[in-house]
Amino acid sequence: MRSFTRSLNRSRQSLTRADRPRTFALGGREWDLLDEVFAPVYSPSTGVGLDFLGLNDPRPADTDRREAAVTTAFAPDVSGRRGSFLEIGCGAGVIAVTAALAAHGPVVACDISPQAVENTARNAERHGVQSRLRAVCGDLFGGLDDGERFDTVFWSSNYVLGPADYVYESVHERAYVDTGYQAHRRYLEEAPHRTTASGAALLHFSSRGDVALLHRIAAESGRELRTLAACLVQEGEYGNDLVEHMLFQILPAPRSRRA
Repeated sequence: MRSFTRSLNRSRQSLTRADRPRTFALGGREWDLLDEVFAPVYSPSTGVGLDFLGLNDPRPADTDRREAAVTTAFAPDVSGRRGSFLEIGCGAGVIAVTAALAAHGPVVACDISPQAVENTARNAERHGVQSRLRAVCGDLFGGLDDGERFDTVFWSSNYVLGPADYVYESVHERAYVDTGYQAHRRYLEEAPHRTTASGAALLHFSSRGDVALLHRIAAESGRELRTLAACLVQEGEYGNDLVEHMLFQILPAPRSRRA
């Protein structure tokens, strides 16, 4: 399940599949999907992220995916939170647009892919929240102004670990694999600096990634990961294997531990 080569193959195949749609249903709504953009229909991660944030609208279109969630623990302090919202790696914009529809605001959606930024802007207009959502292009926080802070910072990450020396063949591969967890290290270090005084920096991760290594990187960065929610999803690609999805809050490590 942790094979980076398998994940890269998934990336390539998802761009050329005969059943790749132009529009798709998720969270009880219809969404546009542009070429070269991560397709939520081939992965449960976007739907799980909506659940973790208390944003999902359980309707019949989501029944199959929801039945696959064997156990779920929600975090009321997250799902009840409103205010400004930043999504890193927005893709087609499902989570950012849904946050805007759920009274978060202002909302900023950031992605390293120009096509994903265009896709998010298109879906914001489709659902009438373009006045409350800004889509920007940048590597993690690179598209933001220096002083911007948010009540919620969220990233559903590319949790599969790739070799540090692997050279991406396309920007789309970045949605599936993080080389040497370089992006994760930067996110753990920088995300708390992008929150308001009472804000939360959140990371959606998975057991398809290296959880132990993530915790070590957090400790090296002076951070601690608090588990807010978790669920098990049977992903058909892996037969009978259950994949655990986790929502972490990134906190400063206790002084004694940092010392």
